[in-house]
Amino acid sequence: MKKAGFIYDDIFLKHLVPPGHPESPARLEAITKAVRSSEIGPKLIYEKPRRAETSEIEAVHDAEYVRKMAGFTGYYDPDTYVSADSYEAALYASGAVLKALELIREGRIERAFCAVRPPGHHAERDRAMGFCIFNNVAVGARGAQRLGMERVFIVDFDVHHGNGTQHAFYEDPSVFYFSTHQYPFYPGTGADSEQGAGEGTGYTYNVPMHSGSSVKQYLRIYQDILPPLITRFKPDVVLVSAGYDIYTGDPLASINVSQEGIRGIVGGILSAAPSVPAVFVLEGGYALEALGELVVITLEGLLYS
Repeated sequence: MKKAGFIYDDIFLKHLVPPGHPESPARLEAITKAVRSSEIGPKLIYEKPRRAETSEIEAVHDAEYVRKMAGFTGYYDPDTYVSADSYEAALYASGAVLKALELIREGRIERAFCAVRPPGHHAERDRAMGFCIFNNVAVGARGAQRLGMERVFIVDFDVHHGNGTQHAFYEDPSVFYFSTHQYPFYPGTGADSEQGAGEGTGYTYNVPMHSGSSVKQYLRIYQDILPPLITRFKPDVVLVSAGYDIYTGDPLASINVSQEGIRGIVGGILSAAPSVPAVFVLEGGYALEALGELVVITLEGLLYS
């Protein structure tokens, strides 16, 4: 059994959104309830996140944008709402990934799940979008490199393409970005022709999925296509944008992945490099009745795969 950490704090519930907004505190309430009442709950190592330093955020985002968000409230765009405590929650969301990596470097855990909000993978260098303020996984990738984990492999299975993450590393051969996502769909990026640029050519790998894609199609990708890419890249750490909006019946998408499909995806990622540290970071997932169980399935993989 692996030493698996669960990184969470109630600060994330203070990122408030208007009634009816899908990215609500109820998502984390469902997750924490399911995790703590599950059979694996006692086997996890529970840790609090730390607050990311401004300099750590600015490794990914423009300083002017970071300063703007420190004082901004209201709708940044039609999707992304910023309340009085959202900036602080966003700093802790990125800080959760940094804390997980530090715990791994210290040998206290081997893998982690960061139950955070706001999510991150749509956040661009100079703007919020798609519910995201700071790009948690991208901040984590740069943090991992500062800790000596030079080669970072990012997997993104959210139903929406992680445009912000892709753009952060598009010309960087030290970070491999792999994404499956419904296409064409929000945010409009993620064609299979987008493969990186300059020295980063070949280090971006997009697999667009049609609406209605099945478990079988996803498992072929995560058990046959992804593992050789990870093996060849030889990462020092794997970071995962874990978006559970691929689950069948999610209100914001139309992909048909079951609970067992999530188990197969997680297993495919972890089996490709079983001795390499892995940090999963919550992105989307809005079917509240299922979300907690999907995270529990993921944690089972972190413990036993």
